Amino acid sequence: MRKSIIGISALALAAFSIPAIAQDEPTPEITVTGNAAVVTDYRFRGISQTNKKFALQGGITVSHASGFYASIWGSSIDEYVAAGSDQELDLIGGYSTTVGAATIDVGVLYYYYPGNAGQNTDFVEPYASVKGTFGPATAKLTVNYAPKAKALSVDNGKEDSLYVGGDLSASIPNIPLGVSAHLGHSFGPSYLTIGDEYTDWNISATYTWNHLTFGVSYVDTDKSSYTAAGHNISKAGVVGSLTASF
Repeated sequence: MRKSIIGISALALAAFSIPAIAQDEPTPEITVTGNAAVVTDYRFRGISQTNKKFALQGGITVSHASGFYASIWGSSIDEYVAAGSDQELDLIGGYSTTVGAATIDVGVLYYYYPGNAGQNTDFVEPYASVKGTFGPATAKLTVNYAPKAKALSVDNGKEDSLYVGGDLSASIPNIPLGVSAHLGHSFGPSYLTIGDEYTDWNISATYTWNHLTFGVSYVDTDKSSYTAAGHNISKAGVVGSLTASF
């Protein structure tokens, strides 16, 4: 998962119940988790990365008891995201710890686009977040900052990018249902904002059965962005997903 899209996949993992026998076992030093998903549209900060078509996604995370973790996550994309590439790979390294009632997470995310026809499209984005749980609800604030790079340029120079997002999620007691809401703002100009800053938001619901999570989201932005084919990839839409976690 991209750190800016924590939603369906995060709710899926959080919704899993832990068998009673597992509570008596010592916590392992290293934990490996993963997921695979199919989505009706891959939306990144409200903007479609697949021309409003289906995408296949998946990722693996290795976590250490110390709080350090490393992840790799991938998704199919349309080539307008990175010329010549039909795939995005996110390489993530970070550290998570609990301070009082808050969980603090910091790390670095590297966006890699294989086969990008020699274009300068890869870039790095450090991030930081803090979250707290209040009964069945969790609130989270995330900041992503990408330093100046040619890959983010809209005028052949170097641009940087800042994204600030807030998430509120909750589980329904005694039933495997989860709901969440997200509000974020992209500060520009940069390639990620397609020239101008904008705001995105979504509301989501998930239902978990065994290791499968079914999700539906309503996603929208206050921006209009069109592909060469004339599709408004920032327009409001409903996104469905099916995620298998292990």
